Amino acid sequence: MTKLRHAMVCSSNQNRSMEAHSLLKRHGLDVSSYGTGAHVKLPGPSLREPNVYDFGTPYKFMYDDLRRKDPDLYKRNGILPMLKRNSSVKTAPQRWQENAADGCFDVVFTFEEKVFDMVIEDLNNREQTLMKSVLIINLDVKDNHEEAAVGAKLALDLCQELEAVDCWEDAIDDIVAAFEKQHKRKLLYSISFY
Repeated sequence: MTKLRHAMVCSSNQNRSMEAHSLLKRHGLDVSSYGTGAHVKLPGPSLREPNVYDFGTPYKFMYDDLRRKDPDLYKRNGILPMLKRNSSVKTAPQRWQENAADGCFDVVFTFEEKVFDMVIEDLNNREQTLMKSVLIINLDVKDNHEEAAVGAKLALDLCQELEAVDCWEDAIDDIVAAFEKQHKRKLLYSISFY
């Protein structure tokens, strides 16, 4: 039985956070996912021409839009399969800064330091009335499909470790130290409050 609520957060709520959301959900964890960017950005025909959407735009709409624009390109670069996966997990990307109605999370997992900083800043700007602690962990993961799969597996391992202890506040230092030693990956973490 899961006892913690997990949030997976990247910039656009497309690749890294959704790969982790999908994996944690399949393993029965209570999980949501978000992005911290101003818009949802997906690769376009060139670096200077990304496809930009608003948060809340359904993944299915993006899939149909890109399939109409250039099906070969977006199939080859993995965007269409990713969007198909995403739409099987939830309807649309959600923005972290607009998620107050979703309630409190116990663990927030980010996949790049800039996103980690934005989550902490956002939590610090919220009115902290409940004084309920939330653990924010960052594991740097490159924004490509292969690394996202690796990052999701590592996020799952860490979340399962946290689920297994009675009180993560008492165990977090040991869990992080063991994780870093085993996986040779550095974690950042911070504690904030709701």
